[in-house]
Amino acid sequence: MKIEQADVMETAHKVHKKLSKNGGFLTTEAGGRVNTMTVSWWNIGFMWTRPVLTVMVRRSRYTFELIDTAREFTLSIPDPDLPAALSFAGSRSGREGDKLMALGIPARPGQVTQVPVLDIPGWHYECRIMNKCAMEPGGISPELEKYYTDEDYHTFYFGEIAACYRMTEQG
Repeated sequence: MKIEQADVMETAHKVHKKLSKNGGFLTTEAGGRVNTMTVSWWNIGFMWTRPVLTVMVRRSRYTFELIDTAREFTLSIPDPDLPAALSFAGSRSGREGDKLMALGIPARPGQVTQVPVLDIPGWHYECRIMNKCAMEPGGISPELEKYYTDEDYHTFYFGEIAACYRMTEQG
């Protein structure tokens, strides 16, 4: 396998369109339990002069149970696209079984975090949670409240980007 180290901001521009259109795999691990879910909402920028990747996870998600304990997450953006796998990972719960096993996608140890990255070609971010912020009822603009009729609000996880790289082949 070939791994190319990458500049965080240059990479962000390259993958923004791809992630926004197709999504990526947000992975976390706690207590020996690994889970991945599909995300397409994300932000990248700087906080306290550090590069930060922000992801949003609803409280009802299995990932939410794990990410607080892990305090780390990875984001894998596949190249080429894996629409069927992203659809599956975004429509099933890890509570019901091991999604990676069902998909046949292997994971490999992170370079700097305890959370694995998916062993797929594409861009990979390894992040350590610096802060989190739960959305609060009444703090959301009225036109967006329609997305939270069940009050299953997102929590924003601000992860300092500890590593950013591209894997060009599996294995």
